[in-house]
This record gives sequence, structure tokens and C-alpha cells, in this order.
Amino acid sequence: MTDSGELTALRDELISAIDGAGDEAALEALRVSALGKKGAISERMKGLGKLDGEARKAAGQALNKLKDEVGSAIAARQADFKAAALDERLATEFVDVTLPARPEPAGTIHPVSQVWEEVVQIFADLGFSVAEGPHIETDWYNFGALNIPDDHPARQEHDTFYLNPKEDGTRMVLRTHTSPVQIRTMETTQPPIRIIAPGRTFRSDSDQTHTPMFHQVEGLVLDESTHLGHLKWCLEEFCKAFFELDEVKMRFRASHFPFTEPSMEVDIGCSWVDGQVKIGVGDDWLEILGSGMVHPNVIRAGGLDPEKIQGFAFGVGIDRIAMLKYGIPDLRAFFESDLRWLRHYGFSSLQRPNLAGGLS
Repeated sequence: MTDSGELTALRDELISAIDGAGDEAALEALRVSALGKKGAISERMKGLGKLDGEARKAAGQALNKLKDEVGSAIAARQADFKAAALDERLATEFVDVTLPARPEPAGTIHPVSQVWEEVVQIFADLGFSVAEGPHIETDWYNFGALNIPDDHPARQEHDTFYLNPKEDGTRMVLRTHTSPVQIRTMETTQPPIRIIAPGRTFRSDSDQTHTPMFHQVEGLVLDESTHLGHLKWCLEEFCKAFFELDEVKMRFRASHFPFTEPSMEVDIGCSWVDGQVKIGVGDDWLEILGSGMVHPNVIRAGGLDPEKIQGFAFGVGIDRIAMLKYGIPDLRAFFESDLRWLRHYGFSSLQRPNLAGGLS
């Protein structure tokens, strides 16, 4: 069967069967029956040798054309089956993005960062804003403007990190407290002033409760009428919020700081049980911060008139109160980058402190 009519009939029959194939197995069977070694087209190709030259040439061209058409039809039908299978798979398989993440090691918020944010949240609720300043300061901002005399021990090299002298002989210092921020704020802001200045500070000291670099937050309130009663209330509210207590026992002891007059150290009631301190209960006392009314010389150094302006200041170590609140025994461990320590004392990145939802 090699004439054109028979080949056309065969082509129509095969194409119709291919289009009607229900699955890939049926399609493969059709391919074998048409193009296999004993298939309809292959058998006709074997008979070409019995024809003369011109007839063999014409029949060969017709059979090759039929073979190509059938092959193309089979390939197209296979593509249809694959597309349908993919659509079905996409409709039934999916990734549930709500599933929990794989249990891989996760980072944590460092206790210093957590307590820093807790302090900011508390004082923001009390009406304070956050002020910042440089880590490297002049002698004037770090000492002179704060009424610290030239012979004060804090100026000695065994307490303070000095940079190399300049050509004029003066030396910059790594700030020993964040109090310079108070002077810079007074120079650029008119009262009323209510700021806190959290940040890194540096002193040449290292033991279980001291490190060469540590963190402080200092507060400053200046206006025409602020007095010690306001200071006492402010610190009481801070301690109650930070330690999450309904009531705290506090006492103010007379002390001396060059930048405040009168000056007071603040103790909070506590108890010691098995070497651990518990804040808010017991008859023992623990010093936690220094405070006082801003010295007139400091107000004057900041460009304000101490005859009209008064206020209070206080300073507390962020690392120290973090140790007290979360039971951390050694300050040096804060900066050792021990992953075991960080996982134990760290906080979840989603655990953002706020007064409404709870600080810790």
C-alpha cells in the first residue's frame, strides 16, 4: 500500500488515533504500531526495494513525509500529557509558608541591647527624649565643663584612655561617661530639657564588675522649677517599671559628685539568698545609681543662667542593672562572645520591650 490515496487514509487513521489516545501508555502503543520495526509505516518502507527508480523515489518521499507527520503528532500529544500532568501536580502540591522554620540556630538579642531598649521605653513614657554624642571627646566636654578639677583622680591615665597629644599639646579622650552629652544638649537646646543619654563609655578598669568598655545612661532635666522631689519621684517610677514591681524601697544618701550639688547615691531595698540578690524584698540595701541637682557651674558651662535655670541629673550603668535584673554574675561575660552564654541569657528578636506588653 504505497499509492497516495492509501497513504492519506493511513495518515488520517493514525493522526485520529493519536489525538484520541487517553494516556501516555496508549500513545506509546500507537507509536510502536506505526513507527516500530514492524509498524505500518516501517513495513511499507521495507517494500520500497521492489519498486523501480522513479516510483521508489516518489514512494520514499511520501513515506518519509508521513513518518515525520506521525512523529510530530506523537511528540505534540506527549507534550499535552506532560502539561496536563504538571497542571495536576501544581493543583495538588503546594508549599505551606505558615509552617514553622527549620530548627536551625537562631540569633538572640544581647542583654545589654534588651535593657537599653527597656530603659528608653520607660523614660520615653516619662516624657524624656534620647540624646547622643561622640565617643571621643575633648578634655573640656569630658571634664572641664562638668566641674571636674584639674587634679581630680578621674583625669589620671590609670583611669582614663587618652589619645596621642595634638600639636598644641591637648589630648582627646575616650569619654568616661555620657555626661558630655548633657553639655552639648544645653548648648543647642533651650529649656525645658528632658533627655536621657545612653551609650558606650570607657575607663581603664577590668574585674568581675568592671570592664574597659561599658554602657551608661544619664538623665538630665532642666527648667525653672524642678526640685529634688521631682528627682525622687522620677527615679522611683523608673525602678518600679524596670524591676517590674508595684512598690520599691529606696533611700538617698548624701555623696559628692563634681557636677551635682547636692549629690546623692541611691540605694534600693533587696535581700540576698544563696548568693543571689532579690530586688524589692528584704532589709538589705544595694547602691544602683548616682544623682543630684545640677551644679550651677555645669549649667553655666552649658551656656545657661544658673540664676534662672535649675534641675537634676542622674546616671546608672546599663550593664549593672542588667546583671541585677537577669541574675548575670560576671560583667566580663557580656563581651566574650560565648554563644552558649548568648543563647542562655539572650532574648528573642521578636521580644520587643514595651510598658503595655511587659518589658522582659
